[in-house]
Amino acid sequence: MNAVIIAVLVMVGLSLARVSVVFALVVGALVGGLVGGLSIEATLAAFNDGVGGGAKVALAYATLGAFAVAISRSGLPDLLAHRLIRGLGQEATANRQATVKYLLLGTVLLVAISSQNLIPVHIAFIPILIPPLLKVMNQLRLDRRAVACVLTFGLTAPYMLLPVGFGAIFLNDILLANINQAGDSLGLEISRGMVPLAMGVPVAGMALGLVVALFASYRKPRDYAALDVTTSNVPHHPPEVHEPHALGLSMSLAAIVAALGIQLYTGSMILGGLVGFALLSVGGIFKWREADDLFTSGMRMMALIGFIMISASGFAAVMTATGQIETLVESSVEVIGDNRGLAALLMLLVGLFITLGIGSSFSTIPIIAAIFVPLAVQFGFSPLATVALVGTAAALGDAGSPASDSTLGPTSGLNVDRQHDHIWDSVVPTFLHYNIPLIGFGWLAAMTL
Repeated sequence: MNAVIIAVLVMVGLSLARVSVVFALVVGALVGGLVGGLSIEATLAAFNDGVGGGAKVALAYATLGAFAVAISRSGLPDLLAHRLIRGLGQEATANRQATVKYLLLGTVLLVAISSQNLIPVHIAFIPILIPPLLKVMNQLRLDRRAVACVLTFGLTAPYMLLPVGFGAIFLNDILLANINQAGDSLGLEISRGMVPLAMGVPVAGMALGLVVALFASYRKPRDYAALDVTTSNVPHHPPEVHEPHALGLSMSLAAIVAALGIQLYTGSMILGGLVGFALLSVGGIFKWREADDLFTSGMRMMALIGFIMISASGFAAVMTATGQIETLVESSVEVIGDNRGLAALLMLLVGLFITLGIGSSFSTIPIIAAIFVPLAVQFGFSPLATVALVGTAAALGDAGSPASDSTLGPTSGLNVDRQHDHIWDSVVPTFLHYNIPLIGFGWLAAMTL
């Protein structure tokens, strides 16, 4: 069996068995490297070379975690919670609860969509926005798996469809450019207007999955313990009640605006988080002697996410070093024969296995476009169908991979009180509601466009 398939199966199997995702990624990389013909020394060398690629993202998560904990000291979380809970009224009827619940979910969805296109901060908003809302979610008995599905949809579907912000990078700079480069010698040329049109069908599948998640799968109430996420991670200090006050709220809003503005201007989430933390400190939101505890506490809160990102980069490097990605595609061609329907399905499944391990659609496209475009031309797929195949195959890794920031991001916000499991509450729900529809609607697009 192909080394990439074996590595991904080992990684996913261990993760589903509730083994640490970091451990699962390392073991999967070792197994994949050895099966792929690399020595143990070469496997470890490739892994070590790759881990540096995730260090920047890991540090960004840690810094944003510290910023989020600092904001919690300002009273802004309590104000948000009280205002939304007040919206339930004195008698929290079922209808009123449902109204507030879907208003909350709609707001989170709009913010997530804006993070990709309107204000392209990607996952930077999650540790800032979501933890303060957990009290409200607990009051509403809102299933956090539904929130994870909303966040993942908002982090992936917009860049697949709208050529603005990250969508401009994904659709034009990466997907369009790589397809045209691979198809240049084959007489295939794609225009910018064709790319969103082709990706509309797969995105419709994701939208259907979101509707099913919200109104069927995770519609029923789910109870969580009412833990204080504001102080539970800060050592050596008893819990305190932080009353909202004008200075705290003003400094919090200024710090959030500054953090996001600097991140947009410089492209650095690390610098944005540090500036936000510093503004809260200067504004007297917390005592100077508490700064070290708060910063350490926030970094600890995000430590697991950071190590997963680092390990995922090493895993991807090992898979690339084996050369088995190309072999996987070539062996699939032998099975296909002349069946176009089977060809489209196998290309999507191969893309799923590749991107589940790498966890990034942006970095996967250059790998699969060079192989899938000639295959699509050979099997007679139209230009629109070719775009749908390559784009969908790449996007599959973002929507349901344990190593994708589109699943790690939601977990980083929803698990600050340790009541949201990354695999079973983020990865599995998003895989079921997005990856399966993506495969189905991606195949439909390939066969009809």
